[in-house]
Amino acid sequence: MLKIDELLTASKAFFLATVDGDQPKLRPLGAHHVVDGKVWLGVGEFKNVYRQLAANPKCEIVALQPDGGHWLRWTGTAVFAQGAEREALEEVFLNAMPPLRNIYDKSPGKRMMCFTLADSRAELIMMMPPGELLLDESGK
Repeated sequence: MLKIDELLTASKAFFLATVDGDQPKLRPLGAHHVVDGKVWLGVGEFKNVYRQLAANPKCEIVALQPDGGHWLRWTGTAVFAQGAEREALEEVFLNAMPPLRNIYDKSPGKRMMCFTLADSRAELIMMMPPGELLLDESGK
C-alpha cells in the first residue's frame, strides 16, 4: 500500500473510473491518505461519483508517473468507511486541506465520503517505447 501511495503522490492528479449505468465515467482526483496501512480516497456525498460507486463499487484508478515512462493501474471494489472510522477519516482529509471545510461542512448530504479498494490489484505498467505503431487505418 505504501508503494501505491507513493505513486499516487508522485502523479499529483490521478484518474478514477466508475460506471454510470452502461456508461464509463472518468474524473481526476488528488486527495488520498494512508491510514492504518490502507490508502484512502475521498469523494463528496453529494457528487455523482459517490452515487456511481454506491450503485456499482467496481472501479479503477490510473496514475501517470512524472517520468512519463510508467503508470499505475489500481483496480478493485470501493469500500466506504462507516461509523467512527468514517468520522476519523473525514477529519484526516479536512485537516490536511482546511479549505475543503467550506464544501464538506458535515451537514446532511455534504460529507466527505472516504473509501479504499478491496479485492484490489495494482500494477506498475511500462509505457510502450516511442515509435511503435499499433494501428494505421489512415491509408498513408
